[in-house]
Amino acid sequence: MTGETTVRTAVRIHGHGTQRRALRALLDELPAHGGRLLLAGEPGLGRTTLLQWAARSFRAGPVLHLGPDPEATATAGHLLDTLRAAADGAPLLVCVDDAHLWDAPASSALGRAAEHLDSAGRIGLLLSAASDRAVDPALARLPVVRLDPLAPPRAAALLDDVTDGAAAPAVRERLLAEAEGNPALLLAMTRRLSPAELRGHRPLPGPPADAATLVEVAGGAEAAPSVQARDMLLTVAAAVRASDGPDVDAGLVRDALRRLRPARESGARPEPLPAQLARAGDRLRFHSPLVRRTVYAIGAPDRRRAVHRALAEVLESGGDRLPGLLHRSWSLSGPARDPARADRLAAVAADGTAPAPYRLRATAYARAAELTADPAGRAERYTAAAEQALLAGRPEQARPLLAAARDLGAPAAVRGRAELVRGLVELGDGPVGDAHQSLSLAASLLAEAAPAEAATAALAAADAAWAAGDLPACLATLAPESAPRTGGAASLRRPHGPTTVAAVMHDHRVGMRALLEGRLDRAGAPLGQVVERGRTEDRPEPLLRSAAAALLLGDVDAARRAGARALAAARQLGSQSLEPRALEYLAYAELRAGRHPQARTHAEEGLRTALRAGQRNTAAHHRAVLALAASIEEEPDAVARHVAEALETARRHGLAQAATLAQWAAARADLGRGRPFDAADRLGLLVLPGPGRGHFAVWRLAVPCFVEAAVPAGRHEEAREVLTDFAGWAAFGADPQAAAQLARCRALLAPPDRADDLYRQALARHDEAGGDFERARTALLYGKWLRRRRRPREARDRLGAALAGFERCGAGVWAAQARDELRALGAAPHATGTPTPLGRLTPQQLRIARYVAEGATNREVALALGVSTRTVDYHLRKVFAALGIRSRLELARVVGQAEQGRAAWRTAAHQEKTGARP
Repeated sequence: MTGETTVRTAVRIHGHGTQRRALRALLDELPAHGGRLLLAGEPGLGRTTLLQWAARSFRAGPVLHLGPDPEATATAGHLLDTLRAAADGAPLLVCVDDAHLWDAPASSALGRAAEHLDSAGRIGLLLSAASDRAVDPALARLPVVRLDPLAPPRAAALLDDVTDGAAAPAVRERLLAEAEGNPALLLAMTRRLSPAELRGHRPLPGPPADAATLVEVAGGAEAAPSVQARDMLLTVAAAVRASDGPDVDAGLVRDALRRLRPARESGARPEPLPAQLARAGDRLRFHSPLVRRTVYAIGAPDRRRAVHRALAEVLESGGDRLPGLLHRSWSLSGPARDPARADRLAAVAADGTAPAPYRLRATAYARAAELTADPAGRAERYTAAAEQALLAGRPEQARPLLAAARDLGAPAAVRGRAELVRGLVELGDGPVGDAHQSLSLAASLLAEAAPAEAATAALAAADAAWAAGDLPACLATLAPESAPRTGGAASLRRPHGPTTVAAVMHDHRVGMRALLEGRLDRAGAPLGQVVERGRTEDRPEPLLRSAAAALLLGDVDAARRAGARALAAARQLGSQSLEPRALEYLAYAELRAGRHPQARTHAEEGLRTALRAGQRNTAAHHRAVLALAASIEEEPDAVARHVAEALETARRHGLAQAATLAQWAAARADLGRGRPFDAADRLGLLVLPGPGRGHFAVWRLAVPCFVEAAVPAGRHEEAREVLTDFAGWAAFGADPQAAAQLARCRALLAPPDRADDLYRQALARHDEAGGDFERARTALLYGKWLRRRRRPREARDRLGAALAGFERCGAGVWAAQARDELRALGAAPHATGTPTPLGRLTPQQLRIARYVAEGATNREVALALGVSTRTVDYHLRKVFAALGIRSRLELARVVGQAEQGRAAWRTAAHQEKTGARP
């Protein structure tokens, strides 16, 4: 078979955005001065492609592709002379691909030349090296940018690009799972397929990533110098198959090797660790997952079985039943089906008394399915494997397992469980409309045989409709007539014993429906029961429901408690799929309480865990929270970046809630920077009646911002229109800040003889609700109002309180407004502690100033902060102007003096507080 009719050359680079930004920063700096960078990654991740992209992108001078020429690379001096001659006074980009293949003398000369590159002129050195083997120590000291495997969406985009989207869904899922984010492996597998195989008309050759394909991509990196080294590599590769991660216990490997080679002399020296392996404490792992897979694939079948047999004996002797059974199943050369062994594997995988992580249970269920003769039984076990893979935070593994179960004639209950898993996968990373359909189907299929799972599916379907902003679908899913009877086991099967969540689900359903129907008086009691039950729960799902109910009721403290306990429970169970959701509720609770720094911390961690768990939808929610947090700081670039990334996913997957929050963040940033007309235009689309109104449960939160922007924009009638509905929302009490915000909005719209009392009412309500940011916003608006009515003493007090509140919660952009108002009064803005010149800087400018004062280049600052060098240059010019300086040396002096002064003030304040004497 040939690949001409199946796959073509990719037309663009997919993923690696961070790496390309680092390369772009190097290229941007070259016209001014030299630089160096090392690209490191395992075979197949695209090092050569990125080097070629950089070479094509460089326009300021010549490009030199350098190989290990014995003459030119004899010494570092010779090499530098060669580069100077090639540059001839112009900026020069030097590209060295596969630097790890250079011999030791040439590699050493290259490393020493790189260290002295600054003396050679405007020369940029860009190298690539494989991360699965060691490089010269001199090269290891270079700034490194590491390539990671492509995220599933990027890998899917690459596959669609090269096949024009012709791959059948099941084939697509299988290829993406087998590739594990390695683009070269994905392309190599795809090239093997005929058009009929790619479109699903003929079965795939198995396995898609066979030994020849893996060797082609790995490029010989799996070679070992001795039989002993090959045995060690094969044993580690085999052991990883039944582990929960990429590393294994070194003691297990050692004991298995002793059983594998019992005749080995006891006095022989220990074998050195093969170059493909790394050791950290008592754990062993491959530098490259691709090399590990290749080592296993090319191992002789008899030797592979012997290794598995040795591992099984060691594990069984230590009482590790599940991994021992797995290795035993891989050690046999009998028939493909072994029902008895399949039953034992499945039974131990389902046994809650046998400690094992979800990922290992997924592997065991999948292996049991392979050994099962009955098609319906295979479907059930593949589905169980998918459930465990989802709980482990591996949706990319769950999808092909579901595809394997799809055509095996399973009963309704098994098909319902499969649809539940599929719907939950789509809810985390897919169009939420599709998730709603799958989850609704799951609820109907499970209604008779598994009513508790049906109730879970129905509530998850309501979550999908909620995320989509589809109020009719949400109400229909929550309708009493659609509610299945509850009782029995929880949603996805966990090996920790059954629990009844019927009461929690019933009360949540009733309370949510009452809230959405506007029957606020009937929503409080059932949702309050959900919150109350969360105080005694230790399972993550009921705790997440408790946190969600608390947020609906405006009890942010209860939401924080339930969210924190859900996070701890998910981590204790090893459920990586639930961690991002727990962090999402924690971030929302902190945001609702006005604690933006804490919300940002939870959202940053939540974003990392969501991306690791393949949950782009959850990641979009975390990005929206990050945008809202950044909107109160002097970070317009961060707001724009988070908003754009949140909206990219939200628009593709129909996430109305995340989109509303992101657009609110963009508008609040406009408002904070004194652009009310822009803010009013953005917010009007969200809060005013019409088909484009924001998410039904979120748009009210943006009303106070709209009123604040609409009044100076002259849109008073529209502000009064939305305030009527907001008053009902405030009366319900679901938002602790709403009553104070309502009084503030009324003050903005009131005539002068009433505004004073309304502002005072708003401040009194803030004192009851807490929250520095919202109180400071009211104090700022009140202070502005007082100043314009020529009441300077009162205005100074309010504006000073606003400035202190904004500084306390890190709201730099709003603090700047308060300072401007105080300056307009002729008052010096107060500062905490001893005033320093750095107090004139915004938070972003201050961060850049400190990096530069420590000796960092603009490119290094850009890499550290995740912005462009042009952004750094812009802020640095502002810093120089604000501080009245002209050089980096002066900046270092000013920053050093300010830091010393602040440290001295803190010491004195501490001594005064504690009564200590210097």
